[in-house]
Amino acid sequence: MQEAVPFGKGAMTAILGLDAAAVGEACDEARRELGTVVTPANLNAPGQVVIAGEPLAVARAAGLAKARGAKRVVPLAVSAPFHCPLMAPAQARLEPELRELSVRDPAIPVVANVDALPKTDAAGAIDALIRQVSSPVRWEEVVRRLVADGARTFVELGPGTVLSGLIRKIEPAVVAVSVENVKGLEKALAVLRTPA
Repeated sequence: MQEAVPFGKGAMTAILGLDAAAVGEACDEARRELGTVVTPANLNAPGQVVIAGEPLAVARAAGLAKARGAKRVVPLAVSAPFHCPLMAPAQARLEPELRELSVRDPAIPVVANVDALPKTDAAGAIDALIRQVSSPVRWEEVVRRLVADGARTFVELGPGTVLSGLIRKIEPAVVAVSVENVKGLEKALAVLRTPA
């Protein structure tokens, strides 16, 4: 990833308290003014969008978002501007590696972050994974799709509780638990054993 965008040549900033359309407009305006890359990179939840691109453009778009009513703009300490067009060289380099993997069709459809659509075959899942490198993460759409398809309980695996919090913000009626230690695992198992 660092070969695609050298350290310091990319940035990401969270825009809080402004809808995705207004954030997109701020990015468009900054891109037109500066002639550089800045786009929404993570559509996390209502009122939470992360933008990515070249540092000056990200800063300008963040300022424009603030002027449009964003409650906060929070620069993120990241090593690269993930999920934006600046990552295209990394995507090109990663694609042949991913296409060489021996994969099987998923037993359960996987809803991809790149388009919030279920992938039922291995080739479709690999294509989505490749496109995700330089495309926005559509987390809010993914959660809404899973709920529309019947999901009522979500289990987040790994350190932190960010995704569980976003899920509860997107769909307050669902159950979201996080597992980062034995206590969390016990809680998740208890939730999963409880009849709906």
